[in-house]
Amino acid sequence: MNAFSFIQKLRNKLRITNGTTLILGNKINIVHCTITIKGKNNTLKIGNNTKLRNTNIEIIGNNNTIKIGENSLIGNFCYLSAKEENITLTIGNNTALSRNIKVMTSDGHPIYQNNKRINYAKDITINNNIWIADNVTILKGVEIGSNSVIGINSTVVKNITSGSVAVGNPCTVIKENIRWEY
Repeated sequence: MNAFSFIQKLRNKLRITNGTTLILGNKINIVHCTITIKGKNNTLKIGNNTKLRNTNIEIIGNNNTIKIGENSLIGNFCYLSAKEENITLTIGNNTALSRNIKVMTSDGHPIYQNNKRINYAKDITINNNIWIADNVTILKGVEIGSNSVIGINSTVVKNITSGSVAVGNPCTVIKENIRWEY
């Protein structure tokens, strides 16, 4: 378990259970974040040269992982959540999440129909070189392809192909074969 530095502990609110694996890269900048990890065998991995500002990260359950790639930026008031069992939330390299982004692998509460659960958690993958604009919500089971842009106020409920601009609620691809520079 890599430990947070003394300064990182002062600048952030950390509630992490024993048995958590922390893999912290070099030159990470984490300021005013809340990190809550409860359960067994959970992992938080933050890549080199990554910046997090006023972000809320929670891993709740067992065998869950949140991976944030290298050279990425997670902006103010973002919420990253991996809940339940055996769930992975991945954010790739060179990816920018603007402000007030919510990424949730779970609905938060179980829903039953005829005494059978109908809303299990699912993995989320945000690949490399993605730009996600303000106020976007990304829900369980989604994969966003590399080199894509998600427009402001969008709700992503299905996969987005690589090299796309996607916007709306629900989010829909409006341009293809694009690239953007970080």
